[in-house]
Amino acid sequence: MEASIAPEFPSNLEWVNLLAPLRMSQLRGKVCALAFVNAGSAWCQQRLNDLAHLRARHGDRLHVVAVHVPKFEHERDVRRLGKRLGRQKFEFPIAHDADWALWQHYGIEAWPTVVLIDGEGRIRERIVGDGAIRELDARVSQLGEELVPRSLNPDPIEMRRGGEPHLPLRFPTGIAVSGNYLYVVDSGHHRVLECDQGGRVLRQFGSGGSGFIDGPMELAAFNRPQAICVQRDMLYLADAGNHAVRRIVLRSGDVETICGAGRPGVPNVGPVADPRMVALDQPRAIALVGGKMFIATAGDNRIWSFDLGKPDIQLLAGSGALGVSDGPGGSAAFAEPVSLAAVQQAIYVCDGAGSAIRSVNARSGQVTTLVGEDVWNFGAADGARIEARLQNPQAIALDPDAPVLWIADSGNDSLRSLRLGGGELSTFELPQKLHAPGGITVADGVVWISDTDAHAVLRLDTKTGALRHVPIGE
Repeated sequence: MEASIAPEFPSNLEWVNLLAPLRMSQLRGKVCALAFVNAGSAWCQQRLNDLAHLRARHGDRLHVVAVHVPKFEHERDVRRLGKRLGRQKFEFPIAHDADWALWQHYGIEAWPTVVLIDGEGRIRERIVGDGAIRELDARVSQLGEELVPRSLNPDPIEMRRGGEPHLPLRFPTGIAVSGNYLYVVDSGHHRVLECDQGGRVLRQFGSGGSGFIDGPMELAAFNRPQAICVQRDMLYLADAGNHAVRRIVLRSGDVETICGAGRPGVPNVGPVADPRMVALDQPRAIALVGGKMFIATAGDNRIWSFDLGKPDIQLLAGSGALGVSDGPGGSAAFAEPVSLAAVQQAIYVCDGAGSAIRSVNARSGQVTTLVGEDVWNFGAADGARIEARLQNPQAIALDPDAPVLWIADSGNDSLRSLRLGGGELSTFELPQKLHAPGGITVADGVVWISDTDAHAVLRLDTKTGALRHVPIGE
């Protein structure tokens, strides 16, 4: 059967980073990888990174075009999409398909899906899921060998330049307090800042450039780090872009890798001989309890237990499937776990894609859902747990002074709280709206918030309701 011609881009697509709408004719003469993605999905983020690598590898033989199709209501806002995509610099056209028009034209059924189009504009193959980059690379190479030399396209693709303003912080995420010190993950600058509580920067961990380098704090490198956890004189960091967990020795500032091979994968359970041989898939959060470190990997929807003393890694919970289902250990399913909070034997999990709050027993691995239903049910409702709804939450923190779990409800730009022990979910009324908050911590009656898309850190006094900006590095 002959390959069909790729349909033209609909006129209602919004092109996030182009000066003019793209047409199929502008892609002729090269292989085109047309990727249908959701910008908030961990699987899609990995596929976009894969395509960026392939574009660099194949040079002038490959076009990459990404089409974002929203899942959550807040993802329909093209300005918020621009913020999300601005966390990484993609040098290829990106369209916003708010009404799922192109998705339907191509009959797409799942994120991510890559449609390969040959140099004559014919659809040749579909690759569904975030499989190994080698498969995608091989197919692009095969189609590249079929290309026929053509004259230069007289209508080149013109990218729109610009982006976020130059500020001291760029998309801050993880945040932690230890004594008088405030630690902030400056994710967009690939570094961690040690500050006083007034915002004065005392030390910087990481050179500020992306990389995977251990050693002294000024030479070490991270890649899109996310959550942090402080215990005594150690700061543990989920280095998502490097698929690793790192540790900063606070006395010296030295950085070392606890586990992580620098590439996504599923670890082999058991004793760890070489930390750099442990494969993790986008670790987003960590929690420490009783000598063990628990790691949430958003890329494979699992929670891992890492014994720091042996060292040894074991699966605590999660089948790997994307879902919101309870049960013991590996029979339960998470939907992109992005934040952890732990007390005694209870580990609380924030499921970003599932818009859910879960709990896991640290001994048995039994998973229980506290708030949330499934990956397609979300909202902004307060009240009893069975009726309450969140939208794409990104961070949680336990209040040390009350049985309360604080929630950065990113999709609703709000701060929520869940009273533990069967209590209700409620919204804390703030004097201003948040901007996709991605980090939260609580200490001494103060909630510290990473207001991620506003490139800011906020300090909330829970007794008075006073909210103020913390001038980090200003």
